[in-house]
Amino acid sequence: MPEKNLSHTKWMKRAIFLASLGKNTTSPNPRVGAVILDKHGNLISEGFHYKAGMPHAEAMAFNNLKNDSSGGTMYVNLEPCCHQGKTPPCVDKVISSGIKKVYISIEDPDKRVSGKGIKLLKEAGIQVHLGLCKKESLDLNKAFIHRNITKKAFGVLKWAMSIDGRIALKNGKSKWITNVESRSLVHSYRAEFDAIIIGGNTLRKDNPLLTTRGLKNPEPLRVIFTKTLNLPTKSNLWDCNKANTIVIYDSSTANESYLKRIPKCVEVEKISSDNPELISKILASRGCNKVLWECGPGLATAAIQNNCIQEIITFIAPKILGGENSMNPFCDFDFEEMHEIIKLSDSQVSLIGNDICVKSMLKK
Repeated sequence: MPEKNLSHTKWMKRAIFLASLGKNTTSPNPRVGAVILDKHGNLISEGFHYKAGMPHAEAMAFNNLKNDSSGGTMYVNLEPCCHQGKTPPCVDKVISSGIKKVYISIEDPDKRVSGKGIKLLKEAGIQVHLGLCKKESLDLNKAFIHRNITKKAFGVLKWAMSIDGRIALKNGKSKWITNVESRSLVHSYRAEFDAIIIGGNTLRKDNPLLTTRGLKNPEPLRVIFTKTLNLPTKSNLWDCNKANTIVIYDSSTANESYLKRIPKCVEVEKISSDNPELISKILASRGCNKVLWECGPGLATAAIQNNCIQEIITFIAPKILGGENSMNPFCDFDFEEMHEIIKLSDSQVSLIGNDICVKSMLKK
């Protein structure tokens, strides 16, 4: 690769790194970083978007300018916005700055922007180069892109199981299959998500906290999906001082007299069926880019069948639970031929003490 191209790649990778600094805090916005060079190619400023309502990456970079940007170059991993939201359009700042070249990694999938920001830059006489480090930028903002294109939250399914594929004994007991290190790692993983989803059975059997244990503030939204509304009167999830909780219920099957059991601090929303796609769409409309499904086999199976899951995290402990009636991660998918089975790709395997953690994407 020519030296000049290496230099462009270097600065775009710097912008992508800056964008990653806001990875747990930007929703519903994307992760964006910006780098500005002067006309001589010297770094004069950089910035990243930290949180919705705060300056976008480009605005932060202009606020941090050390020297005149006239005739300079900007590197940004996502197309600058061109609409008024909680902050002014970034395109206007770029145009008025006197910058002559802008390297953009990918277009913004948001229909309010998509291609329009680039068009305005070109009409202002600015040279625009699109596609540098495209793969890295797509990966960094895959959840934001997925939500904007599908109108559903990017879903990650997580479960822990024994080496013989069981998630609990036949009496439902499962504490603890994995080791302390794995359970601690789950808390840090949760910080990457906007919401965590469980079913009513998980609430009744495990009474989980579903928090990051203080690693993220505010904590992810805790979501309970129930078909019956027959939920316990006492639960860790009813303590809204720790994190917000919402109960989503299937109005076609639930006994709404049970609503009086739910504390007033807990939000309640009903949907027309038990299709988990409706949950994913509700959370997407609330600005959740990425959600974690920590549910039992019934809801996990339905979530996969309805394209609510894009990625899977599996913890495997070197333990044998045995028993034909011990719980599996999924219900029956009713596959009859091997070509029907679900395939995973891009697997990453790591050791967590004696446990194994496997991260995989659902193969499209």
